[in-house]
Formats: sequence, C-alpha cells, structure tokens
Amino acid sequence: MCYDKKKSIKREYRISEKTLFMIALFLGGLGIYYGMYNFRHKTKNLHFTILIPIIIIINILTIYFILSKNVLNIL
Repeated sequence: MCYDKKKSIKREYRISEKTLFMIALFLGGLGIYYGMYNFRHKTKNLHFTILIPIIIIINILTIYFILSKNVLNIL
C-alpha cells in the first residue's frame, strides 16, 4: 500500500486493484488492511472498505481449518 500510495502521489504506474485483492486473498488481508489505514490509501474506496475485512475473516477461517486438520492428524 505504501508503494502504491507513493506512485499515486507521483501519478506514475500503479499496482492494480486486482493485484492488491489477490495479495489480500493469499493470507495478506491483515497487511493490506493495516496499510490502508496506516498510509491512508484506498480508505474511501468502497470495494476495499467492505471486501478487505471479509477477506480477513476468510484468511482467519482458512488458517483455523488448516491448523485444526494438522492437530487432528497428529493426535
């Protein structure tokens, strides 16, 4: 988000929203969310303010199910 924000200020080529969502989906949701509010980037974009928290929940559920499967296999 910091890199994209700097590029935005300079009006240079930027990271696509699709790429940012893909990063969030592959267990990067918390980082994207933190970056949004830390760098004040994409916070007014409704897609990001709604979908990133949903993706974070999906990330948490994914990690939970992966860990619970491994714990059950060990026992």
